[in-house]
Amino acid sequence: MWLNNVRIVLADRVLERGALRLEGGVITEIAETPVAGAGVDGQGLLLMPGFIDMHGDMIEREVEPRPRVKMPFELGFRDLDRRLKVAGITTAYASLGFSGKSSSGHLRSHDHSMGILRALKKMRPALSIDHKVHARFEITFPAALEAVKELIEEGTVDLLSLMDHTPGQGQYRDIERLIRAKEAETQSREEAERAVAESFREKVGQAGDTFATIKAMAEACASAGIPIASHDDDTPEKVLMMHSIGAGISEFPVTLEAAREAHARGMAIVMGAPNALRGESYSGNLSARSAHRSGVLDILAADYHPSAILPAILILAADDPLGLAGAARLATGNPARALGLPDRGEIAVGKRADLIIADDQGVGHVRATFARGELVYSDGTLAVPTPVVASGEVRELAMSNMAG
Repeated sequence: MWLNNVRIVLADRVLERGALRLEGGVITEIAETPVAGAGVDGQGLLLMPGFIDMHGDMIEREVEPRPRVKMPFELGFRDLDRRLKVAGITTAYASLGFSGKSSSGHLRSHDHSMGILRALKKMRPALSIDHKVHARFEITFPAALEAVKELIEEGTVDLLSLMDHTPGQGQYRDIERLIRAKEAETQSREEAERAVAESFREKVGQAGDTFATIKAMAEACASAGIPIASHDDDTPEKVLMMHSIGAGISEFPVTLEAAREAHARGMAIVMGAPNALRGESYSGNLSARSAHRSGVLDILAADYHPSAILPAILILAADDPLGLAGAARLATGNPARALGLPDRGEIAVGKRADLIIADDQGVGHVRATFARGELVYSDGTLAVPTPVVASGEVRELAMSNMAG
């Protein structure tokens, strides 16, 4: 099948009018001019690689939309799958935490997280896009170490991040800001202060030898070939320590100094697409736009809002040395390299046909998403051949039956 009359976003440039041929789930030919009368008319819209999201926090709320209100996993996974493909994400790392008590309550207990991840692994073949697992390990909760090791041995984990949410550390280094945020939730300064103090006592009390915990987890990941990310780096010293144990990704650094140190060490630096879209961090930390202007932004992640990726790319393209081609790499080729996915993330012959067709007006709009050459989402803008649409509909019907 040909996707014709499209603006093709390559790794280093944009073909203003071209065509792309898909066969057997891969890209087989790229034409720099439209192919007369062939395939689907892309109407001059953008053709981009499908987005690779290495950090998405949505799965917890899909399976439990309100505290203690549990939905069938199949229903939650199907809804998440639909939400992601509509946003143009074709490879998604479901991010789940392993910790003790937290603001998320039992949602991030290791038993609850293990159950979700094992269920997701079983259901992956029935979903439209490629779902992978990002395990977030709280270094002050060593009790989860054996559970995460078990998941690694099962082949359930694809990425692991090491984080420390102790008040005064990382994204919570500004304790007064954290108290004010808690106060907004509780409507009481006293309650907010008690909650922060209790969190500090709990995490310090259960932490044990945190460096020994970090080393043990790093060794487990290294033996399995699993990438490691450091989460919320706030100082150059923390970056150096995490780099020394094998972390190749710095996820959401909270200061420019930490981001620059990570960049100097060859680590891939990840920031949230909502941060880039809004122009600021909701927690008052490093702005993704500032990181991009400083040349230390490598990857955009959905974080908590997948539809922010496309508009964030369009915004950053204005300042990127390679324009749209360079900004698009933040959610395509760069995460593919950092995560060890050489078969995707770029429009090139032989690569997976994970693609999106989108317009770039205003905040942008994803018109169609293809996963392995199969149409998995369309807003009806494009006249796609019936057999391709039918296969997507069969999958949707199958998922609906599973949920029902």
